Amino acid sequence: MIPKKTNTITLFMLATVLMALSGAVLTAADLQVGTVFPALQGEDQHEQEMTIGTGTAHVVVTFTMGMGKKANKYFAEHGEGFLETHSAVLINDIFGMPAVGRVFALPKMRKYPHRIFLADADGLLDPFPQEEDRATVFDLDAEMRIIAIRFWDPEDGSTPF
Repeated sequence: MIPKKTNTITLFMLATVLMALSGAVLTAADLQVGTVFPALQGEDQHEQEMTIGTGTAHVVVTFTMGMGKKANKYFAEHGEGFLETHSAVLINDIFGMPAVGRVFALPKMRKYPHRIFLADADGLLDPFPQEEDRATVFDLDAEMRIIAIRFWDPEDGSTPF
């Protein structure tokens, strides 16, 4: 027989885990079709101010270094001006990148012909839906309302927009 005190602690721990998991489910995909995409301000890989706002039709977001490399390779192969021609922006999540990694990664990013919005703030991309080994692609209308969300693999032959 389990002592009553242990039962209470076990139930408390179970309730805490369930609340944490349900909270993660509720906040994991705050951005969805019909919501307005947030206007974002930050820097690109050249340390230049960059804004994502009105006039943007597509936003591609990568959450891992591996997916970031694949997306950057895809856009680089399509040439300078490809993203701009499609009114598109690429966001790479670099928040968790250690300082030593940045020493090597940022100079490589500066060689790409396209601008990359660097998401470098804790929690900035938390509301963005994501799938493992995929980039998230948001299609936006003129008011920045999300009209479609897709998950894209730059190496599978499909196009992001």
